[in-house]
Amino acid sequence: MSVLKFDNISKSFGEGTAKTDVLKNINLEVQEGEFLVLLGFSGSGKTTLINLMAGLEMPTSGSVTFKGEKITQPGPERGVIFQSYSLMPWLTVNGNVRLALDSVFPNMPKAEKEERVGHYIKMVGLSHAATRRPAELSGGMRQRVNVARALAMNPEVLLLDEPLSALDALTRANLADEIEAIWDAEKKTCVLITNDVDEAIILADRIIALNPEGTLGQEFKVDIPRRRDRMEMNHHEGFKKLRAEVTKYLMDVGIAAKAEGTKTLPDVTPIHGVPSAVKDAQKGMIGHNFLDFSQLHKIYPTPKGPLTVVKDFDLKVQRGEFISLIGHSGCGKSTVLTMAAGLNPISKGGIRLDGRHVEGADPERAVVFQSPNLFPWLSAKENVAIGVDKVYPKASQGERQDVVEYYLERVGLADAMDRPAHSMSNGMKQRVGIARAFALSPKLLLLDEPFGMLDSLTRWELQEVLMEVWDRTKVTAICVTHDVDEAILLADRVVMMTNGPQATIGKIVDVDLPRPRTRKALLEHTDYYRYRQDVLNFLEEYEHGAKPKPKPAKAIAAE
Repeated sequence: MSVLKFDNISKSFGEGTAKTDVLKNINLEVQEGEFLVLLGFSGSGKTTLINLMAGLEMPTSGSVTFKGEKITQPGPERGVIFQSYSLMPWLTVNGNVRLALDSVFPNMPKAEKEERVGHYIKMVGLSHAATRRPAELSGGMRQRVNVARALAMNPEVLLLDEPLSALDALTRANLADEIEAIWDAEKKTCVLITNDVDEAIILADRIIALNPEGTLGQEFKVDIPRRRDRMEMNHHEGFKKLRAEVTKYLMDVGIAAKAEGTKTLPDVTPIHGVPSAVKDAQKGMIGHNFLDFSQLHKIYPTPKGPLTVVKDFDLKVQRGEFISLIGHSGCGKSTVLTMAAGLNPISKGGIRLDGRHVEGADPERAVVFQSPNLFPWLSAKENVAIGVDKVYPKASQGERQDVVEYYLERVGLADAMDRPAHSMSNGMKQRVGIARAFALSPKLLLLDEPFGMLDSLTRWELQEVLMEVWDRTKVTAICVTHDVDEAILLADRVVMMTNGPQATIGKIVDVDLPRPRTRKALLEHTDYYRYRQDVLNFLEEYEHGAKPKPKPAKAIAAE
């Protein structure tokens, strides 16, 4: 039986020349008891679609119906869980859930309300925190309150608008499993908006892609038996096949072709001595142990005494090698990176780059952070030029301009070089950050979760950009990430860190996959899922703050 139905729906905002068409000619039916996932890029109209289901928006043309009745306003039969938590900060967990019941069931007896509140708080695993206020809860716990509140209203349909996107990877996976268990136990109809392909396959009966122009795209039926364990899926041929099909479709319809540049890189040399012409990018530097982390420690003073965050971090990196550094939140990944950048003092041990000790920040070590930190009033070209002007003092103005424009073309911003940073999307700003780092012709490129703030599909696109530009320069690089697929896609070696405090290297995986790499090609490579399993096994061993005994450095090196 059809519960929700879209009949030739279109939705636009604004009028005249300011009119923007968000959704076009949407025909869709959601069946009773089904778990439907809508998957697409940012800006493809996913949230607008779920707002129409919720009655928070009205269509420009066409009709949306619930069980045959036209939707004209929100209703308790359609419970919505948003990306943001929307909790009352002065109320406890109990109070926030009870508030929803008070509005929907004002005449329900107090004892029954208390029983229902307790039932759903227990269902989402928050009985121990029932008297806490939102400020005392983690992001994952706040989102659990949101889920409990929506369930307490006993809706027939749960509408979930990217409810997990603001959470770390481990919390996200755990809450997704709980949502599936609740859906199964309560026999609800669920519609989930997400941009995460794995999440979609784990949860869905049916996946429908939304195209960037706001039309419905290909539909994918998920026939994998439930419950779908994430670790087991890594060996499931049906999962691998569907994952590759969905990924290929989304990349084909949504990711633009690589930039075709018109600029050539002038043969000028920056102050730290690395020729910027790509073919000579690392001439004259040592190759063996080009970057050497030796007995590296980071210790912070605390009122209770010294706290060792990183301990005995030993790693030898060869010139031109790409390292991915991965581990759970709080394991010291970014601490290691900032010490390598010279932005964080070394407590003990040392770091040598090209035979010299790292001391203080230097443009020979370029950093791309999660947030690109652009000057908002300057254009893309001007933001990149600031660094280029400093590291190429002997180059002419025309040559420096060519360096700037060459890398902006490489990251796909040929048509937006003069656009001010404040008017750019997050993805465009991060492109500028990547161009700025490469334009310094650094000896070492350091990337601290450079795509962490972006939706997964924009992240795919910028990973392809990063790989394309890196393949031209072969600059030595370290990328901190929490994304297993990103780590394998980018790296020659994946270095895994144990949990902190006293975090150190727990395991290293050599990634022997052909370059240049593309996501689509790697998903079809016979060894890809073997590497993925190695990393997943390690991360599972260290889940929830576990502290297994790390292997000796010699054992790690021998693996």
